[in-house]
Amino acid sequence: MVNLDKVREDMKNLLDVDKNLHSVEVNADTIDEALADAVVQLDTKVVNLHYEVIEKGSDGFFGIGKKPWKIVVYQDPKTVKRTAKLASEGLFDEESETAVKQVTNRDGMFYIRHFKADIMLKVILPLGNGLPIELKDVIAEVKRPDTLDFDEDLIKKYVKQGTDNTYLQIGAYKHVPAGDVVIGIEVSKDELKGSIIVSPPAMSGSEASFDMIKRVIISQGVVEQCINEEKVNEFVDNPVYNTPYEVCEAIMPVDGRDAYISYNFEIDPKKLKAKISDTGQINYKELNQIQNVIADQPLAQKIPAERGKGGKTLFGRYLEAKNGKDIQIQLGHNVRLDRDGLTIKAEIDGEVMLVNGKVSVDPVKYLDAVNVKTGDIKFVGTVVIKGNVEEGYKIEATNIEVNGIVDKSRLEATGNVIVRQGIFGKGEGYIKAGKSLWAKFINDTTVEVEENVIVYDSIVNSNVTAMKNIILRGKKAQIIGGHLLATEEICARKLGSPGGGTETILEVGIDPRAKKRLEELQNMQAKATKEYENCDLDIQTLEQQKKVRRKLPQEKEEKLKSLKEHCEHISTDLEEMTKEINAIQAHLRELKAVGKVKVEGDVYAGVKVYVRDVLDEVKLDTKNVTFYYDKSFSKRGPYEPPSLTEEQTDGYITN
Repeated sequence: MVNLDKVREDMKNLLDVDKNLHSVEVNADTIDEALADAVVQLDTKVVNLHYEVIEKGSDGFFGIGKKPWKIVVYQDPKTVKRTAKLASEGLFDEESETAVKQVTNRDGMFYIRHFKADIMLKVILPLGNGLPIELKDVIAEVKRPDTLDFDEDLIKKYVKQGTDNTYLQIGAYKHVPAGDVVIGIEVSKDELKGSIIVSPPAMSGSEASFDMIKRVIISQGVVEQCINEEKVNEFVDNPVYNTPYEVCEAIMPVDGRDAYISYNFEIDPKKLKAKISDTGQINYKELNQIQNVIADQPLAQKIPAERGKGGKTLFGRYLEAKNGKDIQIQLGHNVRLDRDGLTIKAEIDGEVMLVNGKVSVDPVKYLDAVNVKTGDIKFVGTVVIKGNVEEGYKIEATNIEVNGIVDKSRLEATGNVIVRQGIFGKGEGYIKAGKSLWAKFINDTTVEVEENVIVYDSIVNSNVTAMKNIILRGKKAQIIGGHLLATEEICARKLGSPGGGTETILEVGIDPRAKKRLEELQNMQAKATKEYENCDLDIQTLEQQKKVRRKLPQEKEEKLKSLKEHCEHISTDLEEMTKEINAIQAHLRELKAVGKVKVEGDVYAGVKVYVRDVLDEVKLDTKNVTFYYDKSFSKRGPYEPPSLTEEQTDGYITN
């Protein structure tokens, strides 16, 4: 029985809730725009809002007579109550409410709906530290004057476990069909949008269920695929009565994507970045400005155009889509189209570039200089440098041509190296060529080439190794200081310097690489032999102590064992070294190249000439002489011109 005090208490509670409600009046072209505006003003989410339509809007006729929607939007009383409770418990204040919701928590929610003669319940469980649903709140909403019965145990189960986002039956009520909702359908003229307009149910009337709404929409001829089931479910959870609520949308056509070229290299040079170490430091010498490719490497692919995918209006009318546009593949130089007709591949090694929309591979890289602007250079083709190579930089390429000076740097080529203005190595410069080296002069530099070294001025204080010839041409053509090795000939105008202040050593008739390896092995053999002798002496000392004392302390016993193992290891290494030394010596003896040193001008005292490992040390100045090997002796004869004719480069020298 309801008494006056109970009514007063309920009215007081409702008044308190109303006082805490925040509402705004919003004008907008559509309901969605009005709600979006209200979300900003009330600083909450759209799911926490309810609204009432004050004045219905209209699109007018071609914009004439257009009227905006006018609605009052207010917060859901349940949300206000929950927020107040959390604030009173100190969980968050008004300013941090939104942040807390976004970061961790969501309160549990429930919906009670009356479908046909059934009472249905949907329970969404809380997330994180969100507040759970109170059983008493659910029971209170289930109890209505027209409720016939309900299963409290089943409600308790669903409150605890949830209903997996569906409505489940928990009871029955006295259903009056005359009070059921009435659902109408409104479709736009272009058949692209569809809305439902639902009148509210009377007491004991059925509310709109998902199946009821879907059945009505389909009965009006709307294609089932056009029904937005998510929006229908949203309406069932939070119905909006007497107001168009969009739940259908046409399947819009999707135009096909145009054909395009997918590049396997960076087409924007500005995006090429310097190398970054594991510690995050940038190496400004490795700027990675050259994109190297090798022959037959895929450079780009044409991605064919796609066909468009047609759509449907709400009533099934076909909406045509555009097919993607095709493009022609533009080829630059030194590239080809693969058999598939889509892949662009390199025909040669070189630098890949996109020039005027065409993929090209250039076998020659032209640079003004090598310095801080370029960093180190690594290129699979020919590098041509108009100016100088500054100190401290490295160039790796197939061929290298420098029109200026090479400072203390490192140049490595699998082919030829040309330095027109000479090399200043400063004791640390290094030049390596898979073929030959041409230079005006070589100073304080280490040089290793597989064929010939041709110099037009001088070689000073340098270590030069050539697997064929070292030829100096020109007016000076002098060798001063350093150590030069060649398999065939060394030819010059002058050797050494007056007074013999700088040691000049020349070796011919040998394999320079094998000679160097032999010297390394002989040094290693000498050190290993000495180490073996010291180790063997220590073993003998410990063995003698053991013989006298009959037993050694544990520490010395372990040392003796370790020394014996070390001696065995050294002995094995010495055997391997001896085998390799004997093999190299046999190789050097069997060399067919006899080797000669030919000097057109002066040879100063102090110069040392080795012909097939036989030393001829010049005691007195001499001139116009050829040093050669004959019957195990180094001999001298009249000057002979170089056997090597004037050798030209491979044709990539610039004019």
